[in-house]
Amino acid sequence: MLSAFVNAFKTPDLRRKLLFVLFIIVLFRFGSMLPAPGINVPNVQQCVDLAAQSEQSSLFALINVFSGGALLQLTVFALGIMPFITASIILQLLVVVIPRLEALKKEGQSGQAKITQYTRYLTVGLAILQATGIVALARSGQLFGGVQCGDLLYRPDSIPAFLLIVTTMVAGTTIIMWFGELITDRGVGNGMSILIFAQVVATFPSAMWQIRVQHGWTTFTLVTLVGLVIVAAVIFIEQAQRRIPVQYAKRMVGRRMFGGSATYIPLKVNQAGIIPVIFASSLLYIPALVANFNPGKSWSQWIQDHFVTGDHPYYMITFLLLIIFFTYFYVSITFNPTEVADNMKKYGGFIPGIRAGKPTEDYLAYVLSRITAPGALYLSIIALIPMLAIALLGASQNFPFGGTSILIIVGVGLDTVKQIESQLQQRNYEGFLK
Repeated sequence: MLSAFVNAFKTPDLRRKLLFVLFIIVLFRFGSMLPAPGINVPNVQQCVDLAAQSEQSSLFALINVFSGGALLQLTVFALGIMPFITASIILQLLVVVIPRLEALKKEGQSGQAKITQYTRYLTVGLAILQATGIVALARSGQLFGGVQCGDLLYRPDSIPAFLLIVTTMVAGTTIIMWFGELITDRGVGNGMSILIFAQVVATFPSAMWQIRVQHGWTTFTLVTLVGLVIVAAVIFIEQAQRRIPVQYAKRMVGRRMFGGSATYIPLKVNQAGIIPVIFASSLLYIPALVANFNPGKSWSQWIQDHFVTGDHPYYMITFLLLIIFFTYFYVSITFNPTEVADNMKKYGGFIPGIRAGKPTEDYLAYVLSRITAPGALYLSIIALIPMLAIALLGASQNFPFGGTSILIIVGVGLDTVKQIESQLQQRNYEGFLK
């Protein structure tokens, strides 16, 4: 991986692209540390420190990870990339449900551009809702749960000040979308993925140092070694795939012979990526959010005791079952065995030993269900690692090795290195011929 980056910096055009990506990341991190207008920065910092010391679980812990810690600091880029992620997931689900969107997807580049435009509109709408909710919680003093500190806003009762902060955060989200598109067009890799990577990595050193401060060098060293094993295991599973061989029959078109080639259908063990973890986490925030707005009731206290801190067995079991369910659900809507079997039959392809048509569809569905089981179990184990660390070590809520953090770091890192290596091969193609 390091050799790929060294060779990339030796190539002038690739070096310009990488430096451009680094420049956008610097601007992105600057906006993540710049407080929004009207925010009482000393009181916010005091609340953050008190929440870290008391290890209070925040309802927005997942969004805070995706924002690189900017959410609880109430900065210009406080919402981070989360509204765009949510909008993209919603559009992916709607493509399966709404025929018009499915037709747009099949139109190629023009249809995809239209879906991208819809994603942008939905991102802005979700950003308005999220910014309004977050600022309202900050205004009422409920953003940090039970932590008691001063006013987070300079003028908490002022409607214009409230609207100014919301507008600033929504504008920050649109700028983040623009940064992501700039990286995709003029840089290397997928822009949004790289921005997510930058935000998650930004919280990594502080989380590791917090473990060192709270538990000493012995625990820190042990966590580091275990973390390296987890990273190696994640890389192994993320690269693992089941390759189903496909052959295409020869056919005459005019006076020329076509076909006769052999290829394969790659089915990844983790076909769903990190989407099931995000779905499950978001769904488990709903009861905690309802309980937060209805304090003092018996059912509210039960939810606070069992579904907020994340270290209770009820929470872990529910989280695991939701991840398994959403893994099968998401794989079922993103990979359609019927459509794949029909396309193979249309172009003269077949799986050796399997008849074309319905038998091929049944075989693909069978293999997909069998390979999704270890993928769902793998996602569940990785997602439960931070919760087990909280329960066993008393670690902080943002335990670095595990959950969405490690999946994003490894996944985006592998994808970016692959794209750099592919561009290096394109530029050295002529040299290989010589």
